Amino acid sequence: MSDFPVSPCVWHRALLFGVAAMLLGLAACTTTERAQPYAGNEWIQTSANRIANLALRDNLQSIRRVQLSLYRRNPREWHKWATSAEDAIQRTWDAISQQSSLPDLQGATGIDAIRMAFETHPKPYAGDRVAALVVGWASLLKQANGGTWEQSMLDGVNAENSYRAARNVEISLWLIGSKTGPDGQPLLLATEISERGRNLVVDRELSKVVARLDLLAAQADEKYRRAALDFGQNWFLGSLGPFFSMVPR
Repeated sequence: MSDFPVSPCVWHRALLFGVAAMLLGLAACTTTERAQPYAGNEWIQTSANRIANLALRDNLQSIRRVQLSLYRRNPREWHKWATSAEDAIQRTWDAISQQSSLPDLQGATGIDAIRMAFETHPKPYAGDRVAALVVGWASLLKQANGGTWEQSMLDGVNAENSYRAARNVEISLWLIGSKTGPDGQPLLLATEISERGRNLVVDRELSKVVARLDLLAAQADEKYRRAALDFGQNWFLGSLGPFFSMVPR
């Protein structure tokens, strides 16, 4: 038996390492197929940042699905400037990631790009209406995410922008289903329920985007209230706080 007493700090560190090991073990056992491996930049993200980044990822994926669905039903749009629907999708997202404007949009983003996509008078919009919508939606999502594609501790969801983005996506969905051109025909074909089958991709995916944005707006509205509660919980539970959220139920 050692004659040297064990410092309480040593026991505290051992406890922390033990809890960390259990948390990692539980994380490995309870993740889903959609879970991603740990990334180095997650160390500078809070839980709220991570949730916002995941929501943005899923929203962008939903918009890509909507874009492809609209191109399949409205091939004339991608024919205006690309060799295929896939080429138009690639060009659109390259412009978004590089923060460069599509030629026909003349620098318009956000709600302005969405308005241009539905213009019929005095001069109809001559560019790709689908691409214009995608540019508008993507910029709205970025604004709602605090003006960044990936949040860190210094960033956060803007509740007002997130709420407005949700409403603008809702309006876009309504306009897609109701807006007609001078000839009385729909500007864009989207939802289809006929003898040939059902195509509800646009409705389903844009509704998901709206739901995620509304949830993020509600969470952002709670951040100051939750800050005090989280501080109290962390003070009371200490390093054991995260453990309880990881326990399988």
